Amino acid sequence: MPALDGYRVLVTGGGSGIGEGCAATLVRDGATVTLCGRTQDRLDAAAERLRASAAPGADVHTCRGDVTVEDDVRAAVDAASVDGVLHGVVHSAGGSLHMGPLHLADADAVRATFELNMMGTFLTLKHAAPALAPVGGSYVGISSHVAAQTERFLGAYASSKAGLDQLLRTAADELGPARIRVNSIRPGIIDNELMTAITAGGPVLDSYLAEIPLARVGTVTDVGELARFLIGPDSTWVTGQCIAVDGGQMLRAGADYAPFAQPMYGEQPGWALVEETGGA
Repeated sequence: MPALDGYRVLVTGGGSGIGEGCAATLVRDGATVTLCGRTQDRLDAAAERLRASAAPGADVHTCRGDVTVEDDVRAAVDAASVDGVLHGVVHSAGGSLHMGPLHLADADAVRATFELNMMGTFLTLKHAAPALAPVGGSYVGISSHVAAQTERFLGAYASSKAGLDQLLRTAADELGPARIRVNSIRPGIIDNELMTAITAGGPVLDSYLAEIPLARVGTVTDVGELARFLIGPDSTWVTGQCIAVDGGQMLRAGADYAPFAQPMYGEQPGWALVEETGGA
């Protein structure tokens, strides 16, 4: 694929995991990347690792910030741009503050999950769009396969990622006349430091592998290669898409997180409400 020499790309959540993996594919092909995240030490460590494999002329910068804080997002876009121009954004910042049955969920945890995944995406898109317009740039949001599949006990996370996808599909429609492309990636289970509790082995991993036709977990590089394609010049007629990178899990079903959720709530009747209400 053509090199990304001269490209300037902002990667949120870039200090670890999928964000760092996406940044690695971009700097390998010549892009200069600005990593945004909440922890400066983590950003600095990631930047050092990325510079070791960057192509000649590529560079890595950092900008500490929280994607749910509008001033921080504005500053990150400014830091990543040159003369107000930005070629791409990979918005990887996200997560979940809730696990368990929805009817037992803490409202603040659910609200914070939507704030992180939905509002973080919205704010980054809002402030990046004017910088992307002069070059017909590309915005890539990191969603999840659970945006399209139910996965018990991750309801807040799944719903917020589904909202992320719809927000970006609408943005693709609105921003098309400015030649800005907007797409999302739906990773499946990815082997990185954030998912070690699953990928190290056990019943949750087993439930994943049973639903993945390619019978392995993914890597950050699997996601990064698609992000690089969507940012680069080979995808100039691709917009409004939600593309799964999940080994085929979308063909089957979600994993079973009960082994993680049950210890937090116990074997109480609230799991199904059937015992509470006498329903059948």
